[in-house]
Amino acid sequence: MGLLQYTPGKTKIKICGLRDIAAVDAAVQAGADALGFVFYPPSPRAVSSALAGELMARIPAGVDVVALLVNPTAAEIALLRASLPITLWQFHGDESPADCVRLAAGQPWLKAARIGENFAFADFSLQYEVASAFLLDALVEGYGGGGLPFNWQGIPQAWVSANAHRVVLSGGLNTRNVGEAITRLRPCAVDISSGVEIAKGVKDPALIREFIQAVRATDSAN
Repeated sequence: MGLLQYTPGKTKIKICGLRDIAAVDAAVQAGADALGFVFYPPSPRAVSSALAGELMARIPAGVDVVALLVNPTAAEIALLRASLPITLWQFHGDESPADCVRLAAGQPWLKAARIGENFAFADFSLQYEVASAFLLDALVEGYGGGGLPFNWQGIPQAWVSANAHRVVLSGGLNTRNVGEAITRLRPCAVDISSGVEIAKGVKDPALIREFIQAVRATDSAN
């Protein structure tokens, strides 16, 4: 397992923004490769370190535990690292490559790319070439992801081919469109949050299971 262990023909799955036991258990039991927790207070999906600790204790070894942060300080990272079993850091703000390296302190990390019109894919991947993976999300107002899709067709095919092994596709995914996204881009992994919710910040265990099944069905068909 593990989100970034690239295996051609097997798309890894990250369920993000988890806040309750039922959703965590559903994601684990359905075979998610990574579970994400938001440590960005303005987000409706934000969790405290105490709640995160309770939820992370239910995650078995081999499933990545991902912390999503926006422009964190070294002190904030240190507190999380000292008390929680985080295996992967996800930076969603304006962190520079040097900031990411310093804050991750030797652990793997993802850098979110906020994809708008004329996004410079080559420049981004060159700038963050030491990242463990690139998380492609839509450009929205504010930080942390907005659950909106972006134009997948606008991603240069040459860039996709060169970087698919470390692309985590996010942004407006759901059970209905994830098959098309995987077939078109063949990313290492897909990441979903709002697409498995019944209200903002409220995950539906049934939708989590349906999404994971849709990903697995697409892999089998391809």
